[in-house]
Amino acid sequence: MPTNWYMFFVTGLIPLLIGFLYYNPKTFGTIWMKTNGFTEESMKGANMGLIFGLTYLFSVVLSFFFTSVVIHQGGVFSMLMPDVMVSGSSDQQVYNELMVDYGDRFRTFGHGVIHGIMASVFFVLPIIAIISLFERRGWKYIMIHFGFWLICLMLIGGVLCQTINYGALS
Repeated sequence: MPTNWYMFFVTGLIPLLIGFLYYNPKTFGTIWMKTNGFTEESMKGANMGLIFGLTYLFSVVLSFFFTSVVIHQGGVFSMLMPDVMVSGSSDQQVYNELMVDYGDRFRTFGHGVIHGIMASVFFVLPIIAIISLFERRGWKYIMIHFGFWLICLMLIGGVLCQTINYGALS
């Protein structure tokens, strides 16, 4: 478990902040509304507290999972389970030694951004496209949402990869 687990709560704010800018009427908000058939009137009356609260909750969950995508060292931890959790075990010693020698490899903002791009193209885009095809949505709709998640996952991946710290196990 990371020693600075609060970063999941910090990166959980990224989709809210990016959404505020991205879906603003001065950027893609007007196009998004037209693509969905929304009007200013139809947008009123929503329970925005619930929408923003659940968006934040789901974004924290996404950030927690995305750490396993952007930080390779987590794979070593998984391979050594469950004995890596036993204090003083040989697997725990191996893990601690590997983290001392290799724990800082591929731990940059840029590396996290690359994983954000890959996850967006190979995971998010197919999901959005499949749902959109069955909902009879057009490519404009698909690309608007893909662009949003591309930006979000690039930033979430970059921040998590650069900042999440794993301490030695004892």
